[in-house]
Order: sequence, then C-alpha cells, then structure tokens
Amino acid sequence: MHPNVKLPEAFLQLVESTMPSHLSMDEFIEACQRPLRRSIRVNTLKITVEEFCSLAINKQWHLSAIPWCKEGFWINREDESVPLGNTAEHLSGLFYIQEASSMLPVTALLKNNEFMNVVLDMAAAPGSKTTQIAAAMNNHGALVANEYAASRVKVLSANIQRCGVHNTALTNFDARVFGNWLPEQFDTILLDAPCSGEGTVRKDPDAMSNWDLESINDISATQKDLIESAFHALKPGGTLVYSTCTLNLQENQNVCLHVKETFGDAVEFIPLGDLFENAEKAITEHGFLHIYPQVFDSEGFFVAKLKKNTSVPPPEVKKRLGKFPFEKANDKLIDQITNELYQTLALNLPNDSQVWIRDKEVWLFPTAMVSMIGELRFSRIGIKLAETLKVSKKAGPMFRWQHEAVMALAKGDNPLLVDLPIDDAREWFMGRDVRLDITPGKGEVIVGFSGAVIGLGKWVGNRIKNGLPRELVRDKNLF
Repeated sequence: MHPNVKLPEAFLQLVESTMPSHLSMDEFIEACQRPLRRSIRVNTLKITVEEFCSLAINKQWHLSAIPWCKEGFWINREDESVPLGNTAEHLSGLFYIQEASSMLPVTALLKNNEFMNVVLDMAAAPGSKTTQIAAAMNNHGALVANEYAASRVKVLSANIQRCGVHNTALTNFDARVFGNWLPEQFDTILLDAPCSGEGTVRKDPDAMSNWDLESINDISATQKDLIESAFHALKPGGTLVYSTCTLNLQENQNVCLHVKETFGDAVEFIPLGDLFENAEKAITEHGFLHIYPQVFDSEGFFVAKLKKNTSVPPPEVKKRLGKFPFEKANDKLIDQITNELYQTLALNLPNDSQVWIRDKEVWLFPTAMVSMIGELRFSRIGIKLAETLKVSKKAGPMFRWQHEAVMALAKGDNPLLVDLPIDDAREWFMGRDVRLDITPGKGEVIVGFSGAVIGLGKWVGNRIKNGLPRELVRDKNLF
C-alpha cells in the first residue's frame, strides 16, 4: 500500500466534479493508494509471444494477459531476489517493463491496421511506446522518435538498441517544430504529451506534490500547440493518437476539442469503444478513452484517435540546416560490406535499408527515412554498423562490427552464435571476458545466452574479449 500518497484536496474536488457518476470516489482513492501490478510487453523483434510464455513457465513467472495488448502481460514471480530489469531476458531485449495503460496508445495507433510506413513519435523517451511501434512495424518503414529533453535521449537510444530496433531516427527538438518543418510527411503520429501526471500516483506517491490548477492551464496551452503541430505534420488521410497519463479535462478532452475547433471538418474523431473487450467502461461521449485507475486496476490514462480528412495550409518557416555529414556508400563498398558481414557473422543487411558513410563509420539507414535528409536535423539515424580499421588499395577497408548492429540483425538461431553458460553470461554482462572449454574460433563472434543474442565479442585464444558498451555494463545482483 501507499498510505502516504499525496492527493491534494483541490485535485480530489476536480476529479469528483468531472468523474462519471457511475464511478465511486472512495474506489478512486483506494485505487490510488494501491501499488500497481507489475507488467511487461514481449518484444516480438526478438521472440514470439508463444516462445516467451514457454520461457516464463520454465522460470516460474506467472503471466496474465492484458486485454488491450496481445504482447502485454501482468507478471508475478515466485523469486524476486533479482530485479526484473536485471534478468537475462530483459538485458537481452526479450521484453520491456511497461505499465499496462501505457500500451494503450500504440494499440489505438494500430486500430484498423492503418498504413504505417513513416511514423512520428513526438515525445518518445524513455522508449516504451517507440519500441512498441517499431515491433508492430517489424522494423520496416521509418520511425522518427523525438525527445525534447537532451538528457533523456541517451536512455531512449539505449532502449532502442537493447530491443533490436533499426528503423528509427532520433531527434532532439521542441516538438512544435514538426508541423512547420515537415508538413504532411507522416502516415501516423503518436503524441504522448507531457502532462501533469495525475494518473501516475500508484507508482510515484509524490507525483502530485507540486500539483496546482495554474500549472495545469500552462501545460494545457503547450499541449494545444503540440497537437496543432502534429496535425500539420500528418498526411491527409493519416491518423493521430493523442494520449496522456493524467485525468483532468483541460489536458485531455479539451485539447482534442481545441484541434477540432481549429481545423473543423479536417478533423475526425475515431471512436475507441471497440478497441478491446470492456473498453466501453471508459469511453467518453466523443469516443475517447478516459481511464480512471479503479476501472481496469491500472494507471490513470487518456487516449484519443483523430483522422486528418483533408489538407490544411501549414505555417511558413525558413529552414537553416548545416551540411549533412554522411554520404551514400558506392556499390563496390556496399558489396564488400555485404559479403564480409555474411562471411564473418552470417548476417544479411535488411532489404529496406541503405549504407551511408561518415568518416570511418558505416551506418545503416532505413530507406523510408532518406527523403527527410536535408529537411530536418537528426541526432542519429538507424544503427552504426561498423568502423573501418584500415584501407589498402588492394584489399579495401577492414570492418569492426558494432554491438548495436548485432543486437538488431542477429537472431538466436545464428549458426555462428556461441551460447554461454549462465556463470559466463553473468560475467559478460559485468563487462568481463570469458574463457570457454570449446574449440576457439577466430575473429569476431556473436555471443548469446539461453538462445538470445547478448552481444559481440572477439576470439583471443580460448578467450572471448568482451565487446559490451560501457554504458550497458551491470555490476551486481544479476540473474
């Protein structure tokens, strides 16, 4: 229990004045004081749901299906001595620790299987919804993941890499720029807007410590700017999902009604009452989902889906972009990279990707992203595939393959993968080299544990030199 959860009186009065009459304030307060059920989402870029469920049985993890996300489960573990984030399955990207309600916006995004070739996630960190979208896209197309706070971009990047995502570009902007800079460029947009966080008290008892009505009005003004930007950036016929983890009308319904008032018949609300079984318990008169924590025993959440019926004139803007520091690789170099990648690691380049070069770095860009080059400044695009070590006129460059490329491209059934025993796998995640009683190979090697890829190493005698990036090293309490 969280008996000391802070629920300001003015907040409770606001909730009581707007909460549907069939819901109980006593049940609302009781739910806010009850800790959240732990939930996870299976990362289908790495493992199927069926395979993960079998794995969970062997580990005595008890899973209960989340009704609005077929990859989502509430989880109970008989042995919780190791934090869920320190399990081998999490470290290797087989699942993402994600609150159940947080899975709803992407489920709404996927409703009716809309075309998702070029997608924008406007407020992406730490990456739960970004990786959920990328998995739904099966790493095809292009996904722009934007984060306003520069300090959170590193966390977003780490989660994308851990989950094996390679169709994504990262940006670091106030998301109000997208409507001006990239008007009508995206098939689908998710705006999981920054908000007052009223729905999060079940995991953060202090979430409401600084709550006041004035700050809600300020936040709402920003949200209206953001949703206008999103609507301009959306292609005609495209869809936009707006979501928050808060409960008041100012940040939720009123923001959606604002975009309708601004753009008129160009905006259509798509009802979400049939999104999952019993969704009608949280539906509003406009077809939005307004979820109070007692309804589904989850975080409080709001989700709305809009369609752009016709084009609207975008704001005018003058762009000033520096020179793009990459150039597309020539056919000869691409052939060499392709051949060596397969010969060395038995890996193939994705068909819908392109090889680009910057100095001695080799990068893999999603093809669908290339049209945006020169239109927006990116923090990074795709994945770093390799570094060139040296160049001779006769042999051409040699390549040092990168950890993130192996995590994105390799599968557990790779014929060259070396699967570590559990003690060695722990050593690996602590950044240490491992010695194996097997016939050693030569050069770089894909390293795995329990059938999952965990990194890239290099044979040095009978020792595999650890290639885990320093920021991914864990030093204690591992599986």
